[in-house]
Amino acid sequence: MNYKNILLIFLFFFIYGCESPINTKKEKLNFEIENKYKNAGFALIYNDELDGIKKLEERSLNIYHKTLKKNSMVKITNLNNGISLIAKVKSNKVKFSDFYNSVLSLRIAEVLELDENEPYIEIILISKDSTFIAKKAKTFEEESVVAEKAPVDGIQISDLNEKKIKKKIIKDKNFLYSIKVADFYYKDSAKMMLEKIKSESLVKNLKIIEMSKTKYRLLIGPFNDIKSLKETFENMSLFNFENLEILKNA
Repeated sequence: MNYKNILLIFLFFFIYGCESPINTKKEKLNFEIENKYKNAGFALIYNDELDGIKKLEERSLNIYHKTLKKNSMVKITNLNNGISLIAKVKSNKVKFSDFYNSVLSLRIAEVLELDENEPYIEIILISKDSTFIAKKAKTFEEESVVAEKAPVDGIQISDLNEKKIKKKIIKDKNFLYSIKVADFYYKDSAKMMLEKIKSESLVKNLKIIEMSKTKYRLLIGPFNDIKSLKETFENMSLFNFENLEILKNA
């Protein structure tokens, strides 16, 4: 066997032998990125009067989401009081307004003590490999079995809890939210996107905030009522941003 043949064989194994590790690395990278999903925004609390939305069992710890995979585990936090829980994505094929980052069961809303007029939450996708989440997932399954067997009327928020929620709603009268479009490494990039949105839509009140020398945040707002906030958020859908967020007092 001459040197040319040896060289060709060596190159063949080098090229195709390296293909598998490279793909594995890409898959690992995608997995890590996927598990960094986080979004702050308003949730839609499910009830039977909602048109066109598939029934969501009110005693379950399930949610509907638009992009997260079915059966994904998520941590949901009420950003107005810090209460959180672990829930499961029931489906990502249910259609609902882009303004809402999820559809929640009534039980989740109750546990989080959400104000139905301001259901402001954060959703974080959790790694299935986490031992902490494995324990939480077990608790989720156990609670789901109990909830499904229990009558709806048998699980209610106590009167004391209801009074506490009402007090919180009365106390917090300030509604001030902004839409976070994106964070940019360069200020010029943020300016270009600002001008694009201005020229191609009716969206106004855009501004750029310098978070650091390498982080420039493009915001829309602030808004002091949910109606105008929702209208502007839905108008932004034509730009196909992957993860618009709603920030309080930004």
